[in-house]
Amino acid sequence: MANVTSLTFGGLEWIPQFVQSINKDTCLGCGRCFKVCGQKVLALMGVNEEGEFIDDEDEDELERKVMTIVNQAKCIGCEACARICPKNCYTHAPLPA
Repeated sequence: MANVTSLTFGGLEWIPQFVQSINKDTCLGCGRCFKVCGQKVLALMGVNEEGEFIDDEDEDELERKVMTIVNQAKCIGCEACARICPKNCYTHAPLPA
């Protein structure tokens, strides 16, 4: 697959940077990135004290919530999530060549 190249409204070349990962150790779970993503790429998930994801958030194991990538295929590469993140948790990259 070749790198995707597009143009801005002004005709400038733009290479989308797609979400690759979120650092769950530094994520606050604030939800700012979730609110700016119009593609439904992200979701909050509970983690326990060991940093493992848990399915049942009603359990006593829930330590905190962090943002996760649930629909990576829907990412359009706008990087709005990374720009709004106060802890710089995101890693983005162009599509591999």
